[in-house]
Amino acid sequence: MLGLGLILAFLAIYPLAMLLYGSLHSTPPGMAGEFNLDGYRRMATAENGLVLFNTVVMALINTVVSLALAIFLAWIIARTDTPGRGVLEMLLTLPFFLPPVLTAMAWGMLGNPQVGGINSVWRWLTGTNTTIINVYSYFGVVWHMMQYATTFLFLFIVDAFRAMDPSLEESSRMSGASLFQTFRRVTLMLMLPVITSAFTLSLIRGIESFESPLFFGTPVGIRVVTTQVYDAINQSARPDYQYATALALAVMGLMFLLVLMQWRILGGRNFTTVTGKGYRPTVTKLGPWRWATFAFCILFFFITVAMPVGQLFVGSFFKFFGFYSWNMLTLDNYAKVLRNDEFRRGFQNTLLLGVIGASATMVLGGLTAYVTTRTQLKGRRIIEAMAWTPWMMPGIVLGIGFLWGFALLPGPIQIYGTIWALLLAYMTLYTPISVRVMSGAYSQLGYDLEECSRVHGGSWWQTFWRILVALAWPSFAVGWVLVFFGILRELSASILLFSAGSEVLSVVVLKLWTNGRAEEVCVIGLFMMALVILFRWAQSRFIQRHINTL
Repeated sequence: MLGLGLILAFLAIYPLAMLLYGSLHSTPPGMAGEFNLDGYRRMATAENGLVLFNTVVMALINTVVSLALAIFLAWIIARTDTPGRGVLEMLLTLPFFLPPVLTAMAWGMLGNPQVGGINSVWRWLTGTNTTIINVYSYFGVVWHMMQYATTFLFLFIVDAFRAMDPSLEESSRMSGASLFQTFRRVTLMLMLPVITSAFTLSLIRGIESFESPLFFGTPVGIRVVTTQVYDAINQSARPDYQYATALALAVMGLMFLLVLMQWRILGGRNFTTVTGKGYRPTVTKLGPWRWATFAFCILFFFITVAMPVGQLFVGSFFKFFGFYSWNMLTLDNYAKVLRNDEFRRGFQNTLLLGVIGASATMVLGGLTAYVTTRTQLKGRRIIEAMAWTPWMMPGIVLGIGFLWGFALLPGPIQIYGTIWALLLAYMTLYTPISVRVMSGAYSQLGYDLEECSRVHGGSWWQTFWRILVALAWPSFAVGWVLVFFGILRELSASILLFSAGSEVLSVVVLKLWTNGRAEEVCVIGLFMMALVILFRWAQSRFIQRHINTL
């Protein structure tokens, strides 16, 4: 308990405390200064009021529209006779695993008002000079956020549809309610805990979104809290750490208010939908409309996956972005990337951090979940609270907290500027996911399994390793892949904590894009997509093999 508590305190509580320290300290990390409230005074401006308004409104619009779309998609997959629902479900979840930095760059190429692929095709078809899409706008920011938010919400909601007892809805229909009334007043109300949890988490993700506003908002002067924090440190002649840290701490306060709001909405109400009575989810017969729902799912996959990946593929074979003609075809972009030392170093660092980070995070999550779900030790609720604290910390906020924290560590402990700074940040960000996965796995195991082992002479370690770990390792493997994907796509914390020699692929891609080397970005994007497909395929094969052995 003590060792676990110290590790979680360093990963979660220490950077949070350093945020408070940094917001009151007048000079950058590691320099002598005084304590004052200047950071908060600079934060309290009309400009930041607009920044906060942009952040909340765009996150809210993104969440509301994405939630409606996710509910519709989940209903199609879980409650209708739409053809190929198993394959469609896998296709619909793919956007969650694609690095946002890559899809942002791909949509920057597709939706550019001057030379974007969509606008170029439209002008060729119509013979006009009109622009039908411009991603460098409020629409573009929300549009890109929605692609991830919809899939994220879908993953939460689809299983809730499957787990609901259909007799509750049948009772409503027998009492005279229409299909729409039943859906609105029974189905959605009984799913309120899932919907509010998903809504809150999606709203938090929207507020902490970094890639979408960085790529599509910054060029046209649209600012949100995360880009304001980033600009204060990376885009200023003299980095203003105190102001950036005060702003980051304000974001944390906003996240906490959202969680309190969710608790207040649920307020002790009863939402029991699964009982001891056996049942099977009702499948709605759509008739000819089942092909319309099938086409809608395929359209979602085409827009969110096929189009951006296709743009990266096509762009990788041309000398210049936007000039698509036969005499511009080339393989030089691949040669340039393969000769790029920064790419090779970033690729190695990403794999190293992904493997070590995913393994260490899942071990930490497994131990934390064991303490909180399988023991009656005093203080386990504190352990649980510390493990979940990072869920309310955006990556860029956590990055600032660790900037201060690493700079103030004792002299012999040198973490700042090393690859281990990134490793600790990744472990902190994804510990809540690992705890969630392993808690669910442990909760399904009866206590009599451990008792039987102990009665037959097994030590605590033998029981833990040969019973709990042996039965929970499929969940461990699934969680490992999820954390690996998270590390692969993480940019906001990486951009603050990397140094020369510790770059990861997401940082390398951002630097190339900023320097106008879009063609090489396409090549690296395809390498990253190949990693995603490889690990996604391995995950699905592993899950299927586990199901077949049960």
